[in-house]
Formats: sequence, structure tokens, C-alpha cells
Amino acid sequence: MIVMINGSFGVGKTTVAKLLRDALTGSAIYDPEWAGMVMMRLPQWVNLKGSGTGDFQDIDLWRKSAVAGVRLFRLFASGPVIVPMTFSRRAYFDEIVIGLRCLDPELRVFCLKASLPTVKKRLVARGTRSEGPGAEWIARRIVECAEAHRDTHFGEPVETEDRTAREVAQDITTRLQRD
Repeated sequence: MIVMINGSFGVGKTTVAKLLRDALTGSAIYDPEWAGMVMMRLPQWVNLKGSGTGDFQDIDLWRKSAVAGVRLFRLFASGPVIVPMTFSRRAYFDEIVIGLRCLDPELRVFCLKASLPTVKKRLVARGTRSEGPGAEWIARRIVECAEAHRDTHFGEPVETEDRTAREVAQDITTRLQRD
């Protein structure tokens, strides 16, 4: 089983993914962000299609590596592979979901949701600025996510407002066990 956890930066994807890993026997977390960070740091003479925008999701190779990484993790995990990602662009989301559905037709996609003020508060609590000079990129992306994630196309909605990460993880675990 593959479980994708979509949601804005600061909504709690990584924390919930870790709690799910603890709750779901044999599960593993694959976070494609690490590959994206590596690709963003490659020298400029390494010409990757889509690079140079400041967002690794624009890099074609990253989107392919996200699916390839999940395929690899499935070889080692005896339980679900949990994949936390932030998507607000429908085309990129669809590309990844189509690739993951080829690996697992029963793919489950959840979208963690919270209000913009709550997301900003959570970002600040973890030491990430969401306003002011140098925070333009994250400020733009959390607004894009808040707008995009109103659409259930981005995953089964899971409200995180006024809920602990443990409560959110339990909600997802219950949904997975019920279906």
C-alpha cells in the first residue's frame, strides 16, 4: 500500500507521517523532498529540464525520481510506504499520482488542511518565517496551497485545525483500516 500525505508547508505532514509509520506495522516513510534538495544544489552546468525556477517540483527528473523512490522503498517495506509531499499544482500532482497508481492501484491520498493563520503559526513554531524579507517564496506557496487544497482533487480532506498530530494520524489510520 502507498499512502500519500499532501498538504501545505507547516500543516504537519512529516509529524503525521512519523506517527503513521509507528502505527502501521512494517511501514516506511519516503520523502522525495530530499532528492529535490540535492537536485537544487547541483552545479549550473548540470542542465536539468525545469531547473532554475527555485522549485524542485519544476524539475522533470525530480518528478520521475519521486515515483522511482517509492518503487524502491516498496521493495524494503513490508507495510505501507508513506509519502509526505506538498502539491498545489494540479499537473504535477496528477503526474505523481498516475505514476504511483501504476505501482499501487489502491493508492490512498490524504490532504491535510488548516487555516492560513494556523499554518503560519506552526511554521513560526518550527523556526520557519512565513512573512517579511526572505520569506516571499514560502508565503506565496502557503497561500497557493490554501487555495488549491479546497479542491478534493488533491486528496481526501483531513482537517488538522484544533487537532493534535496524534489525532490526525489516528483519523487516517482508522480510514485506512475501514476501507
